[in-house]
Amino acid sequence: MFRRYLIHIAMIAILALAAAPGCAKKPAPKPARPEAPAGDEPTISLYINKTGEKKNIKMEEYVQGVVAAEMDTKWPVNALAAQAILARTFTMENIESGRVKQLHGTDASTSVEESQAYDPTKINDNVRQAVERTRGEVITQGGKYIHAWFSACDGGVSATAAEGLSYTKEPTPYLIGGVQDGCLSITEPKNRTWETRVPLDQVRAAVQKVTGKETGPITAVSIAQKGPSGRAEQLRIGDVTVSGPALRLALGSEKVRSTLLSSARVEGGQMVLTGKGFGHGVGLCQWGARLQAEQGKSPEEIIRFYFKDIEITRKWK
Repeated sequence: MFRRYLIHIAMIAILALAAAPGCAKKPAPKPARPEAPAGDEPTISLYINKTGEKKNIKMEEYVQGVVAAEMDTKWPVNALAAQAILARTFTMENIESGRVKQLHGTDASTSVEESQAYDPTKINDNVRQAVERTRGEVITQGGKYIHAWFSACDGGVSATAAEGLSYTKEPTPYLIGGVQDGCLSITEPKNRTWETRVPLDQVRAAVQKVTGKETGPITAVSIAQKGPSGRAEQLRIGDVTVSGPALRLALGSEKVRSTLLSSARVEGGQMVLTGKGFGHGVGLCQWGARLQAEQGKSPEEIIRFYFKDIEITRKWK
């Protein structure tokens, strides 16, 4: 009897402790912003392509000019901040590769083909706040800077580097293909669906440029192979099979807005393509980043949505 009484008392005590406010299960806190090391902000050399001028500039000042050029400066600060992390990472990876150094003897240039877009005239308070909020933050995997790719609108689903860019030079395991981000719910109508018409003589010249082969008479065009996200990895143009991403660049990335195609045909002496999205769809989607920022996601959470198994660290204070 006395033993049953002790067990009863013990059970009451356990239940009381479990119900106590201090023992209640709390939601896991959001990841804190990375701590800053003792390093100092670097100064980089920048080649101004328009004038041929070379100048030294602080990294964070340079990142402001990139973010202002690459994303709508009126968008939420956290979307701009995610872009800032990518811009900083891209710059550091580019410096290590020496790509611009070989061309101009500088760390970076203002050419979007060689480096990143850059326009300091568009910098506003939103941009300054976004860059300062992520000051020094970069993305690495295994101690190496990642390829910090992004596109305007991935059409609602992201692509791997091999699918969206035909990039197979080295593994990119941090890129997530097939991520569905809902960007089409807020993007511009021209990104939800589009149609482009390209004269067949231009198509023939583009295929010859990419493959070195003649198409023969182009009486039909078709999607020969789709990737995991549904993008056209290969197109059949007349007698030739050509890379979808390579053909897009050869014809113009504004004209062929993406390789997320729904149809391809020949009509009235033109190649007619229909599709959705804008850009290669690899890495961060800018419209998707905006949507997540509007939902209250932090810059770091936005980055981790599109890149996996990464480290976000602060390289300087």
